[in-house]
Amino acid sequence: MIGKALFWGSLGALAWTHVGYPLAVAARARLRPRPVSGDDGAQPSVTVVVAAHDEESVIERRLENLLALDYPPERLEVVVASDASTDGTNEIVASVAGREPRVQLLDCPRGGKVAAQDRAVRGARSEVVAFSDANARWAPDALGRLVAALADPDVAYVCGRLVLEAPDGSNREGAYWRYELWLREQESRAGSITGGNGSIYAVRRDDYVEVDPRWGHDLAFPYRMVQAGRRAVYEPAALAFERPTPTNEAEYRRKVRMFEHCWEITLRGSMLRRLPPWYLVQMVSHRLLRYGSGLLHVVLLGASVVLVGAGTLYALALAAQLAFLGAAAAGVPLARYYALVTWATVQALSNYLRRGVPATWDAAEGTR
Repeated sequence: MIGKALFWGSLGALAWTHVGYPLAVAARARLRPRPVSGDDGAQPSVTVVVAAHDEESVIERRLENLLALDYPPERLEVVVASDASTDGTNEIVASVAGREPRVQLLDCPRGGKVAAQDRAVRGARSEVVAFSDANARWAPDALGRLVAALADPDVAYVCGRLVLEAPDGSNREGAYWRYELWLREQESRAGSITGGNGSIYAVRRDDYVEVDPRWGHDLAFPYRMVQAGRRAVYEPAALAFERPTPTNEAEYRRKVRMFEHCWEITLRGSMLRRLPPWYLVQMVSHRLLRYGSGLLHVVLLGASVVLVGAGTLYALALAAQLAFLGAAAAGVPLARYYALVTWATVQALSNYLRRGVPATWDAAEGTR
């Protein structure tokens, strides 16, 4: 009896988070849409914050891109919050700032990305603060697209779309990433997203909140805005471009580091408190169950082994799981990617329980 409960419970949870919930949120977005009442002519003052640690290979390119945005120059300033960089990052930024008054270097003690961002925002006097990774590149109209969404008084946070590119500029978005972007768009249309990305997002200065440096804005800001009675939305027309990690193995290591922070915020971040009912469903479905997907797969596999003699259905379920693992081991792209990312949630939980999670970070391999 316990084995069957574990089998059907884990199978149902996996089916819901990967299939049922996406269909449900898409239906809600279609039947009860909440469009953003933006203003394409909005031009508030903006401070773009670039948190950087040892980014000498890309920081000048990042600044040139931001300074060339299609946005009124007198309404834009750029702050590079250098998180105790030990290479030539500070010297490069200081050189650019010497000839461009809109650029400012903020030299911070080593404390991690969020701590550096907090220091930059404390000194900002603009109406909007926007954030970007040092290795990203924004489309010329990206900032205008972000602030247009923030013109809606209900919207406190907006993130753009990250486009993954190969070094030659060709698109490297995989099926899983396209699925995630589609799901994010459905959540936004239905109300609020459950997660953003660090490459391109903006917040009203008055709505900015300082969170635990181990959490990160990608996951903390959307639900914190909803807890405050505001909206967190996605603007797919605001484009940022980055190179993806070059291999599944490098992506696995990056995901392990990311999911360590996810477990920290899940277990200690009060992310399920004071939420409207539908958004609570979203957080459980898209975040809690997704982070627990590795554990759910382990439980499902174990229950299938125990129940293999209890009926044809359980034998078929076990065979299907073993076939999928075989495909992943053989290098079938989508199967291998899903297996690595899913197992990363388990490895990350193990790491988190053994040693916690640091606030500092290093650049992902091969993305510069």
